[in-house]
Amino acid sequence: MSLRKAYFLIFLVLIVDQLSKIYVKTNFVLGEEVVIFDWFRIHFIENEGMAWGTKIPGEYGKLILTVFRIFAVFGIGWWLSDAIKKRHSTYLIVSIALIFAGAAGNIIDSVFYGVIFDDSTHSLATIFSPEPYGTWFHGLVVDMFYFPIWEGNLPSWIPVFGGKHFMFFNAIFNVADMAISTGVGILLVFNKRAFPKHA
Repeated sequence: MSLRKAYFLIFLVLIVDQLSKIYVKTNFVLGEEVVIFDWFRIHFIENEGMAWGTKIPGEYGKLILTVFRIFAVFGIGWWLSDAIKKRHSTYLIVSIALIFAGAAGNIIDSVFYGVIFDDSTHSLATIFSPEPYGTWFHGLVVDMFYFPIWEGNLPSWIPVFGGKHFMFFNAIFNVADMAISTGVGILLVFNKRAFPKHA
């Protein structure tokens, strides 16, 4: 796969990711939900941490996370460039490009959203607001895709979780998250093709 095609894939993911986030941010109040199907909803939340809202504690936790993500993206970018130069498998290059695009998409939120949007808690946010909700490197990541496929009490005979309330799938995520998950999934499922052993 050529560098140009990898760039195009990254650009496409970033455009779809940012357009979907900006649309939700400027058309939904925080917590607002639209039911597409019982098992698929658009539910606007903002995430200041990692997956499932996990945070790095402390005053500088958010800044540390954002800076770490930036360094990680530079590392992933170097990996992508190296893989293309060495003509590695298309599976590997596509995976790295998706992971890079997803990480970059969430970094855009973290770095810029705090200074270009106002608060979404009680009214629709406006872009390029004179009264932004945060500061540089302290933006909140916009999430919206919600798939509560099944919810109920698990049978009591199931070890550990039996008899308890359970929801599948309770994560709320965005296009960038999907790109990262897809990239990692390709590496796991097509591992032998992504990393072929040369005789």
